[in-house]
Amino acid sequence: MGWITEDLIRRNAEHNDCVIFSLEELSLHQQEIERLEHIDKWCRDLKILYLQNNLIGKIENVSKLKKLEYLNLALNNIEKIENLEGCEELAKLDLTVNFIGELSSIKTLKHNIHLKELFLMGNPCAFFDHYREFVVATLPQLKWLDGKEIEPSERIKALQEYSVIEPQIREQEKDHCLKRAKLKEEAQRKHQEEDKNEDKRSNAGFDGRWYTDINATLSSSESKDHLQAPDTEEHNTKKLDNSEDDLEFWNKPCLFTPESRLETLRHMEKQRKNQEKLSERKKKVKPPRTLITEDGKALNVNEPKIDFSLKDNEKQIILDLAVYRYMDTSLINVDVQPTYVRVMIKGKPFQLVLPAEVKPDSSSAKRSQTTGHLVICMPKVGEVITGGQRAFTSVKTTSDRSREHINTRSKHMEKLEVDPSKHSFPDVTNIVQEKKHTPGRRPEPKILPSEEDPTFEDNPEVPPLI
Repeated sequence: MGWITEDLIRRNAEHNDCVIFSLEELSLHQQEIERLEHIDKWCRDLKILYLQNNLIGKIENVSKLKKLEYLNLALNNIEKIENLEGCEELAKLDLTVNFIGELSSIKTLKHNIHLKELFLMGNPCAFFDHYREFVVATLPQLKWLDGKEIEPSERIKALQEYSVIEPQIREQEKDHCLKRAKLKEEAQRKHQEEDKNEDKRSNAGFDGRWYTDINATLSSSESKDHLQAPDTEEHNTKKLDNSEDDLEFWNKPCLFTPESRLETLRHMEKQRKNQEKLSERKKKVKPPRTLITEDGKALNVNEPKIDFSLKDNEKQIILDLAVYRYMDTSLINVDVQPTYVRVMIKGKPFQLVLPAEVKPDSSSAKRSQTTGHLVICMPKVGEVITGGQRAFTSVKTTSDRSREHINTRSKHMEKLEVDPSKHSFPDVTNIVQEKKHTPGRRPEPKILPSEEDPTFEDNPEVPPLI
């Protein structure tokens, strides 16, 4: 059963910033409402009110809505038109497909002088003889009835025949009221029988069976088999029983009455509750998945069931997880350990044992902006990441560095001495100035090599020295 609550009205008043006291239009259709209440106190300024397709059985608590212009009560359980005299501005009233059998109750609408449109199609009274003529003659302010305009000639003719039509309408109303009284008694008796059957089922024995003899007990083997029956068999039998009951209910013929609509609602609520119980049983808390054994050994787990690839290079290990593209990064938690990596995706663990030991502090994790994949780079132990280009270099001692420095320096010096022609500019340091003759000293004579000198070579092509 649905109730008209303040929260329900606020949720349907988003177009008015959830303010209900100044609300002018309200839609509460298909809410399984059985009683009309509170609206005349909370929403005094209403002009349009939609209440179609509910289970409202009586028009009440709307007399204070002085500004109400349009009231839609189609597809409800209303049997009589009443309590609308206070709606002074009411111009349109929709009572399509209800259970109005007292056609004379439309006389209460005479006080609604602004009423121009009325819909009564689909009601029992719409099948009465001279139904339209009676309504047209009773409500002179009416312009449209069941979507059809009322002609002046039609109203004149209806007024002329009103004295003959009214007694016929009264007789048809009495017949309808007698039929409704019988249907109500049958529905009430049927409802009581169903309640008794439900009480019997709920008060049955622990095994769902009745025993006439109190001293009679089940045999030991039978009791053991019954007590040790698995829950799955009970679940399957209950499911079959529910499906059979549901099929029987919908295939059973019945009349279209307010009681049948209420019975349908109760049946649907019962089915909904049973479905919720089954879903709760299915949603039992699962035991936590084992990620690390008692021996301390990590296990490979892929509970999110996502694709991944692992690349093992000489210097690092790269893990590529195909995370969902539009998943928020706050739902992902990465934990890198020396021997394994664990990624929690929406609370589900993904764990992978690594082929080599890595450095957790130097690892990095990034998401691709195009594919959304999560890429985790884990350098191996004994290797570091350079700050510039993320290239990995091996660690070297100071003695090795000094040796390399000396070797490179010696090589550089040898190149300058052996092949000085490679330089495109003159080496200023190698330029030697000529010595000046100091006064008072005689130049030393040049010593010419003699033929007796063992290093002397007489080359005929060389001209003689002067």
